[in-house]
Amino acid sequence: MLVEYSTEDTLEEKETIELYHSVNWSSAEKPDQLLPALKNAHTLVTARVGGKLIGLGNAISDGHLVVYYPHLLVHPDYQNKGIGIELMRRLQAKYKSFHQQMLTADQHATAFYANLGFRRAGKTEPMWIYGGNDH
Repeated sequence: MLVEYSTEDTLEEKETIELYHSVNWSSAEKPDQLLPALKNAHTLVTARVGGKLIGLGNAISDGHLVVYYPHLLVHPDYQNKGIGIELMRRLQAKYKSFHQQMLTADQHATAFYANLGFRRAGKTEPMWIYGGNDH
């Protein structure tokens, strides 16, 4: 399987929504907000197999000091093949000198991110104004 990674990708609405639905993220129900959010991210990296979008990750940043990684998802048919690790590796390569790299991980993803060097910062607690309990 040849996976092609890109930071210069143009996302199509249908393929993006299909990817988000495949991992049951509620963002798929808000395409009018999701697509502009991804296209306006500081960095967007995608993974494709045979032209099919199978994964993506994005970063929101001030460009100098702080970066937040809001989305990292890989289609279930392609999980556990190192694709998510490679997407994060490519994102982190750009921000390696930043003072803070942050993300919010669901319980099942915390081990994945811990393997990439993420740790809880002191006694910090996630705090949200958020109308849902999913992605």
